[in-house]
Amino acid sequence: MEAFPLVWLVAGCAVVAGLARRTPIPAPLLLVAAGLAASYVPGVPSYALDPHIVLPLVLPPLLYTAAIDSSYLGLRANLRPVALLSVGYVLFATLVVGYAAHLIVPGLSKPAALVLGAVVAPPDAVAATAIARRLGLPSRITTILQGESLVNDATAITAYKVALAALVGSGAGWAGGVAEFLMASVGGVGVGLLLMVPIHALRTRLSTPLLQNTLSLLIPFVAYAAAERVHASGVLAVVVVALYLGHRNWQVDFATRLQEEAVWKMVAFVLETVVFALIGLQLPVVLEGLGEYEGPRAAWYAVAVFLAVVAARFVWVFPATFMPRLSARIRAREPETNWKSPVIVGWAGMRGVVSLAVAFAVPVTMESGAPVPARNLILFLTFTTVIGTLVVQGLTLPPLIRLLRLPPVDRQAETLAEAQAQNDASVAAETKLAELLEDPRNALPTPLADRLRTVIERRRNAVWERLGQVNPETGESADDTYRRLAREMIEAEREVFVELRDRRRIDDEMLRTLLRRLDLEEAAAYREVAD
Repeated sequence: MEAFPLVWLVAGCAVVAGLARRTPIPAPLLLVAAGLAASYVPGVPSYALDPHIVLPLVLPPLLYTAAIDSSYLGLRANLRPVALLSVGYVLFATLVVGYAAHLIVPGLSKPAALVLGAVVAPPDAVAATAIARRLGLPSRITTILQGESLVNDATAITAYKVALAALVGSGAGWAGGVAEFLMASVGGVGVGLLLMVPIHALRTRLSTPLLQNTLSLLIPFVAYAAAERVHASGVLAVVVVALYLGHRNWQVDFATRLQEEAVWKMVAFVLETVVFALIGLQLPVVLEGLGEYEGPRAAWYAVAVFLAVVAARFVWVFPATFMPRLSARIRAREPETNWKSPVIVGWAGMRGVVSLAVAFAVPVTMESGAPVPARNLILFLTFTTVIGTLVVQGLTLPPLIRLLRLPPVDRQAETLAEAQAQNDASVAAETKLAELLEDPRNALPTPLADRLRTVIERRRNAVWERLGQVNPETGESADDTYRRLAREMIEAEREVFVELRDRRRIDDEMLRTLLRRLDLEEAAAYREVAD
């Protein structure tokens, strides 16, 4: 792909994503729609997905950002439902959708149908995370969906390789396929376990934040490539490493954490927006190769496969939710649930770019040199399933959640828990400060010692103030007013510094030093609420 079309693609995606923030429609859906519309505009270049780029270069950083922000403890607490969805459901959907496609499409062989089933089986990590965050789903449902989307790609890609080997005539039988699946899964986890400790040790020993963040950008690619090199699952390797690093991120230098968060937010934003736009832009490529399947028959096949995908998820989710709860041990360990949660989980099965990339990876010819049967149809049905789930399920999920009236997130309870945690930490800080000040080597003038105590007290009170009375004139809490006033004071100082630079009383280097100091103070005084 040439540089100029790529620049226009990224720029256009950023504009659409920015506009999406002003609408109730999730950004992934608008980006897909924009891609579909742009594909009909004369002069728009072809943006065919290259699986050799998407799988090793786009998927690892997307998985890494999703995994490193996930809760290791939350995933461990929900290991049973996550495993049932990310492994059990994907294999079930591969078989059910594959068999349904074999029955629906005349002449579609079982191996080709299973390739299709494996390709469309995994819900998308990016779509699930983006929509779950936007909707504010209950934390357990969000954790389960995120956990599922982190691992299911590994299951689906391995199942796809087994089915593809049978299709092109290079397979070692289904027993060999099962062995390959187990080896890829165990190998991927093993590679992740081998890499996570030395990578974390290296991160904590690098003294320069720039070097640490350079390493951070390389980690997902290194983990993925190392696992794929030994024919293991690169997806699982990336997820294992990211979960470990995220769980121990507090041990890394503060400057590294601040820079890393900003860097990865930017990387994730660019990749996610481009990925969803690319889905829509595949329409000309998909239709171009449809050939003999053009016409109403193809539309019927697309609707039937879409319905099979949706139905298979519900058929799996409900028994997987309630049958294990027949065990008294599981009922005692896991929170009570009702029919509403599996309805949401069942409907939140949007497919994404991984399915399309894997479909494009289906080879054109078999080992014998003959064309791979139904390759173009597999690509078309994958595209329509991805678009159908993103549009139909993505648009109807928010009203479905409102209709079911799921209990909203208790913000007051969260704030109380945060306030109690901060109070405990402040008590520890006060005790530590008192111990330090008893040492003559730490002697400070009284005003400076009082300033440290004020900092501790400010942090302790900031959370409680969010629960206090609201200013009737502005609608702000006392804490919000404090931050706003602090920001306006800092802005006044910033204007003075710039004016002094313009009058040549200070140079640019000193201006940058003074502005950086103000930036740090503003960041401490005013906490942005991230979308």
